[in-house]
Amino acid sequence: MSKFALRTFTLLQTATSVGLSALAWAVTGVRPIWSGSQPSDRQRIYFANHTSHGDFILLSACLSEKERAITHAVAAAEYWGKSRLRRFIAEDMLSSVLISRQWTSPEENPISIMLSVLDQGHSLIIFPEGTRNMSDELLPFRSGLYNLSMARPDVELIPCWIENMSRVLPKGQFLPVPLLCRVVFGAPVAVAPGEERRAFLERARAALLALNPRPDRDD
Repeated sequence: MSKFALRTFTLLQTATSVGLSALAWAVTGVRPIWSGSQPSDRQRIYFANHTSHGDFILLSACLSEKERAITHAVAAAEYWGKSRLRRFIAEDMLSSVLISRQWTSPEENPISIMLSVLDQGHSLIIFPEGTRNMSDELLPFRSGLYNLSMARPDVELIPCWIENMSRVLPKGQFLPVPLLCRVVFGAPVAVAPGEERRAFLERARAALLALNPRPDRDD
């Protein structure tokens, strides 16, 4: 398995983490709701719906400073690695883990990269739909969540419903709109003995959908 070396958490990353968390609280008044799980120092994979570039910032703002320092958002290299500036923002400022969706060599294997991060004792934030989704329904989950759980069954998988970020930071916009937001953290899910990939992904998707605090709201 390829070894992905995490960079030492720098002063710039610390300042960015604190600053963005404060901004998220100021703009959204974000309220974490722990429904079935509690804040913990335990290693975790947080998996969430994805409608905005600000999703992981809002989720991270709900974690303790200690947790934020070892929790990394997984982001698409095709977008965030497209220019030096974007890569600097993603890796040097936000401490994100970039993976390629069109990988060709073993060292680019996204699962290997994410497992390497986990093996260094860190946690991940992933978006199993695989892309930003502006529709009313969750897209089918990609297989990464299942593969990670099978490979590292001791790492908790925590579903997280992120509410309202598509309105706070719409696609193509850079200035956030002040609106109240919530992040709902659900009970851990795990692959059951003998459970097939498709069945698990459907169950994990249903667990995430069940956290939507306003399922009938017309967006």
